[in-house]
Amino acid sequence: MNGIPLPGEFGERARAILSGRLAPVPARDAATVVLMRDVHDTDGGLGDAGALEVYMLRRAASMSFAAGAYVFPGGSVDPRDADQAVAWAGPGPETWGRVFGADANTARGLVCAAVRETFEESGVLLAGPSPDTVVADTTGGDWEADREALIDRRLSLAEFLNRRGLVLRADLLRPWAHWITPDIEPKRFDTRFFVAAMPPGQRTRDVGGEADEVAWLRPAEALGRGGEGRILLMPPTFRTLTELAGYGTVDAVMACEREIVTFQPRAAEVDGEMWLVLPDEDYRMP
Repeated sequence: MNGIPLPGEFGERARAILSGRLAPVPARDAATVVLMRDVHDTDGGLGDAGALEVYMLRRAASMSFAAGAYVFPGGSVDPRDADQAVAWAGPGPETWGRVFGADANTARGLVCAAVRETFEESGVLLAGPSPDTVVADTTGGDWEADREALIDRRLSLAEFLNRRGLVLRADLLRPWAHWITPDIEPKRFDTRFFVAAMPPGQRTRDVGGEADEVAWLRPAEALGRGGEGRILLMPPTFRTLTELAGYGTVDAVMACEREIVTFQPRAAEVDGEMWLVLPDEDYRMP
């Protein structure tokens, strides 16, 4: 069995939910973005196969969900993310809805949350002055003030983009996966995963907040650190890294045709002990 033991209060909570004595917490819509870049050799060409890197954050120990885990940028959908005032380029909400099995309004919120959370947690903005351009630089005090206002919810994504005359670039995103937090968790998310290439000219920065460390890592390197116990990887992150480790370049990932399958780990009692059972045997956790 591919799973994780649930000791103590986690096991008791799982038993209570399985028996019907406790109702699961509703899952909130959320979006996660795997931001990628290619590693180039000293001559400026692409490195060896597997040279692709992904941007990861270590969640601060004070966080109530996945504290200390290495994750990709992401977070819950803000109700204002579905604002139709957002200027939009690329596949429309209906298209994203068909891919992710959601209605158009939910899909709009998911795509906007993906763009907003990426900017909040990395400083990278998937938007531009026109439908075929992207912002070249997001550094400087005015950008930082807007980023902090978005985090504090003093500013909505639509207000931010419209004030700057920017178009959301949905075409820079690709769908990757769909994970739902197990019923037994006290904080749950219905999360759609996206992948995106690092826009030319932009750069990530240590933005603080929910994360206390950021790093660009090759997927295989991150998996190796996880296997050695040097970093903590949650099952969705582990599986995503395992999948991406099979690609050599960002272009190869972006060109991949994905069938989005929903994964939701479940609790089960095995020989009197409670376990969190992972979706399949193909991506066995270390």
